[in-house]
Amino acid sequence: MGVETHGQRRAPSRAGEVARLFLKLGTIAFGGPAAHIALMDDEVVRKRGWVTREQFLDLLGATNLIPGPNSTEMAIHLGLLRAGWRGLLVAGASFILPAMTITGVLAWAYVRYGALPEVLWLLYGVKPVIIAIVFQALWGFARKAVKGPLTGAVGVAALALSFLGWDEVLLLVLGGIVVMLATRRHGRGTQAAATAAVSGALVGGGTTASAAGLAAIPTLSVNLWALTGFFLKVGSVLFGSGYVLLAFLRADLVQRWGWLTDQQLMDAVAVGQFTPGPVLTTATFIGYVVAGVPGALLATLGIFLPSFVFVAASSPLIPRMRRSAWAGSFLDGVNVASLGLMATVTWQLGRAALVDWVTLATALVATLLVFRFQINSAWLVLGGAAIGLGVQLVR
Repeated sequence: MGVETHGQRRAPSRAGEVARLFLKLGTIAFGGPAAHIALMDDEVVRKRGWVTREQFLDLLGATNLIPGPNSTEMAIHLGLLRAGWRGLLVAGASFILPAMTITGVLAWAYVRYGALPEVLWLLYGVKPVIIAIVFQALWGFARKAVKGPLTGAVGVAALALSFLGWDEVLLLVLGGIVVMLATRRHGRGTQAAATAAVSGALVGGGTTASAAGLAAIPTLSVNLWALTGFFLKVGSVLFGSGYVLLAFLRADLVQRWGWLTDQQLMDAVAVGQFTPGPVLTTATFIGYVVAGVPGALLATLGIFLPSFVFVAASSPLIPRMRRSAWAGSFLDGVNVASLGLMATVTWQLGRAALVDWVTLATALVATLLVFRFQINSAWLVLGGAAIGLGVQLVR
């Protein structure tokens, strides 16, 4: 299932058709990657018939085998199939542009007015809601990622070693390798041995864990080269859910380099949830906060550029990737390691967000609403903002 024709074979109007659709989706697609993909399915399969349901599912499976944000990569894949290489660029850019623009405007307002009491109280109510939203994503991810004792043990190991300071990329790669080798080489016997080995490492290896990770990076002044390189790295290794981004952001930007505070990180995540389109436009907000307009543009380019490259490279290989047991096993390990990283950062951010009984109650109610009633995250964020402003008026 590759791209059948390119260039002159494509009708000139198809690129415009792709641009109009994905600008629309990028403007209205609230609710995270699952909601984005559901909207795309409705538009390109049911309404327009650009691809069959089977082709759509093949593309969805392929996005899980490469790093990057799934819904953005689905947009890029669909643009490539509909309008060739021009469609690849147009679809991705059109899907990203609305969220990038809205996030950039909010970042400007945040930098200019963020210290005002009204804004601080608004964020006071939003942050507990973000914890509930991330917890829901974590729970849904766990139900798919943990497929047995081996993957469960790898996830627990990644969680523990992340708390001990191991490098995030190292944990993702090791998780993929362990599950791939244990699953593909000798089946259940090796899986049992690998599970025991991982569990033993948790008991006996804690004292040397920090030494095995990559060395901490010294505090640097913010510069555009470092900022762009960081987001290029994140965009190149980000498997699983966009919420795994939180683990990378906190470890490097908050703890290692000191470019952001925990409060600023939570504020960036809140803005990413409030705006439509890809969650990864959080990078736009962060780039503006630390380096102005150039930082916003370069951070956005850095985090999304790898997705365009990976889609272009993987599109001809999709049938083989879908049939590869080795690739699937590696992905299982990467996904469950991502789960451990997500759990670590959820705990750390929860400690910063849940500071009194109001924030705790807000988080509990938001958790009930998001699990029981599947309420769109944008409405939850608005509700949290209203609670924050209400508490300010009362106090």
